[in-house]
Amino acid sequence: MLKGKSLTYRIVAFVLVVILALLFTFPLYWIVTGSFKTQREINAPAPSWWPSEWTIKNYETLMSKMKAPLWEFSVPFSQYFNDDGTATVVSTGPTVPAAVRWMLNTIWMAAAAMLLTCLTAALAGYALAKKRFIGRTLIFTLIVCAMALPKQVILIPLIREMNGLRLYNTLSAVVYPIVGWPFGVFLIKQFAEGVPGEILEAARIDGAGEIKTFTTIAYPMIKPGVGALAIFTFINSWNDYFMQLIMLSSTKNLTISLGIAKMQAENSTDFGLIMAGAAFAAVPIIIVFLIFQKYFTKGITMGAVKG
Repeated sequence: MLKGKSLTYRIVAFVLVVILALLFTFPLYWIVTGSFKTQREINAPAPSWWPSEWTIKNYETLMSKMKAPLWEFSVPFSQYFNDDGTATVVSTGPTVPAAVRWMLNTIWMAAAAMLLTCLTAALAGYALAKKRFIGRTLIFTLIVCAMALPKQVILIPLIREMNGLRLYNTLSAVVYPIVGWPFGVFLIKQFAEGVPGEILEAARIDGAGEIKTFTTIAYPMIKPGVGALAIFTFINSWNDYFMQLIMLSSTKNLTISLGIAKMQAENSTDFGLIMAGAAFAAVPIIIVFLIFQKYFTKGITMGAVKG
């Protein structure tokens, strides 16, 4: 009797999971298939679930609509010494479709934010979990309170700070505010709490310094949490449309989200072009998730067991 109930439960759970998976993946399916449809088929009164006539015209339009240099290398902090406040450019790449430049901008921004956030959060979370110093509880309380603080509250001071540092309208203005993400410190601290203090003490007795103790003992134990944080940070910075909209203005510095929004404003009726841009922008996110999914899953399950 119990075996029959268990089998029924598994079948029902499997069916529900399949239905939920289909519901969550349907928007992506609709965008990808829509990017290969003709404009007439997209605007047809009756929706078609599969392109009757495959076309790559939408992607051709996406790659030919706007142009931008592939890269621009400038002298660091040279904007401080120029009267117009612009940096001195020493190398400019060949002209390519603006969508390619936007994609590279977004990948660089998200990757830089991910690496810097994981580094600072791992160090800060480990210190708050395993070090005893005056003000530790107060600092952690402030970090938890900062998690509830919306970014709109600090928007004006942040813009003034980026202007003062001459970083406004650069990708650095989007990266640096993400690096000190309070949620990252909170997440890694919870993982670092599970590191046995006896192992750390044994490493110190054996002569290991703080850096070696962290890199060889503590970090491997909190690695699943860092992997989960890497996914969270990459996706959060990739989708942070609000901060990108405020901090970036010139066409060459736009991210893929802003670029698609700009195209949408200029081509409000060309849904094929918009879907092609959305499908193009979704590729890196899917790749990153596939690479880090084992750390993501392990991190979530470990957190659930601890909690």
